[in-house]
Amino acid sequence: MTETPTLSPDAEGIARAAGLLCDGGLVAFPTETVYGLGGDARDDRAVARIFEAKGRPHFNPLIVHLPDLAAVERIALLDDRARAVAERFWPGPLTLVLPLRPDAGISPLVTAGLNSVAVRVPVHPVAQALLRDFGGPLAAPSANPSGRVSPTRAAHVLEGLAGRIAAVVDGGACAVGVESTILGLVDTPVLLRPGGVPVEALEALLGPIASGGDAAKPSSPGQLLSHYAPEAPVRLNVTAPEAGMLFVGFGPGAGQGAGGLSLSPLGDLVEAAAALFHLLRQADALAAGRVIGFAPVPETGLGRAINDRLRRAAAPRG
Repeated sequence: MTETPTLSPDAEGIARAAGLLCDGGLVAFPTETVYGLGGDARDDRAVARIFEAKGRPHFNPLIVHLPDLAAVERIALLDDRARAVAERFWPGPLTLVLPLRPDAGISPLVTAGLNSVAVRVPVHPVAQALLRDFGGPLAAPSANPSGRVSPTRAAHVLEGLAGRIAAVVDGGACAVGVESTILGLVDTPVLLRPGGVPVEALEALLGPIASGGDAAKPSSPGQLLSHYAPEAPVRLNVTAPEAGMLFVGFGPGAGQGAGGLSLSPLGDLVEAAAALFHLLRQADALAAGRVIGFAPVPETGLGRAINDRLRRAAAPRG
């Protein structure tokens, strides 16, 4: 990808953006909070490209953007609390973390392998038009390189991501300018991130809300070292298959395991990232008491995120 075009927020520009998303491309678009970097939340490769474009060092869960509550209910489970909050604050700058429907069809890269999903219904008319024209869920973190200031104008997006994404839809400056509030409702209500909806407004509806997560029972990822772990023990940086091991290769030099398992036979980090969570589950189902051995993955680009998840899968369990 060489040049990132800027698309107008009219019907023609929205249709072009939706077409790029349907083809697995990444499109930045405005919301009322900041510009989001959108990709098809059902497409493993598209989601992997989001992490690659941002240089995001970990596979943290991504927020899924949807046009309305009915669309949210197709991928998440809402109880009475969640429905009351949604009806009061959506569309708007609020993200809810909810139980994931088993048949949601969302890439496990979006949820970081968890059984919950972060969802939001934006109010911005351009975001709404794009979501309805695309006709599916969009995973969309902020459209900036990881660790950089979030973008509130199309020019900000291009400063950091020009040449890395398919297009940006220019909808002008974002009205709110800070990220959405994130409220966890998988269990007890918990404020995971302050943002565009004040916690006081949420507490007026729900009562007292705790801040942060519980390390013993995390409601967001990255709070436990041993996480994303299969039942079978995992060893890393295995250079060749060993007796009594289910081997998972990477790249042509490492070959494949006896079951033909490989994160990427070509050594493609995007392909490996897209396959990671599916392959962890597949290997665990096939291990039958054996150790799962993973070939080395380069500690560069998306390889850092892949290795982070593999280290968590291999960590000692308490």
